[in-house]
Amino acid sequence: MDLPGFGLTGPDQHDDYSIANYVRFVRAVLDSLHVTRAVLAGNSLGGAIAWSVALDDPARVARLVLVDAAGYPMHPTSVPIGLRIARSSVLGWLARYSLPRSVVESSVRNVFGDPSKVTPELVDRYYDLALRAGNRKALVARLKQLLDEPQVVRLRELHVPTLIMWGGNDRLFPLDNAERFHQDIAGSRLVVFAALGHVPQEEDPKATVRPLQSFLSDAPSPR
Repeated sequence: MDLPGFGLTGPDQHDDYSIANYVRFVRAVLDSLHVTRAVLAGNSLGGAIAWSVALDDPARVARLVLVDAAGYPMHPTSVPIGLRIARSSVLGWLARYSLPRSVVESSVRNVFGDPSKVTPELVDRYYDLALRAGNRKALVARLKQLLDEPQVVRLRELHVPTLIMWGGNDRLFPLDNAERFHQDIAGSRLVVFAALGHVPQEEDPKATVRPLQSFLSDAPSPR
């Protein structure tokens, strides 16, 4: 599903991009679909939202999958140009009205471990979705509102079977983030894909789905 401010969903009607509001949104979607218990998976910001839902409503989360998830204070070795522009007060304002395709291409290539895998078709998809009305404004607002990091100090309260998957070549959230999640979430399983970047599930779907399938087929832990 596309979260508010992403993809085809469009901006939040109240311009609220806090983690708390995203948690409410996910729970509302589950309510609407009459899903009482589910496996939650999230990449990057989606990962922070997923583990925040698990903390907020643990009975509803059967398993948790964190893919290069956000949460800890960022210490990137490289930041995509699109994010750098959105963080700038002046350029961020301009980006709401003009976004060159080259900026999108550079940003996508930045988050792949192997930029040669980025095809023109993939860039077109990212670019088209970025042009959805309200998405660029939402990105600027979201980056400002998410300056307060999620409550990572509470991660040790999680007692949900958790798979952590990480691209070893992630320059936005380097590998030490994965190791911290693994340390803080008791009983978690960590799988690292050495050559992949920040979106490993997109860069190499076949390689990343195997440990996911194994994790989902395991017998559930006693509650």
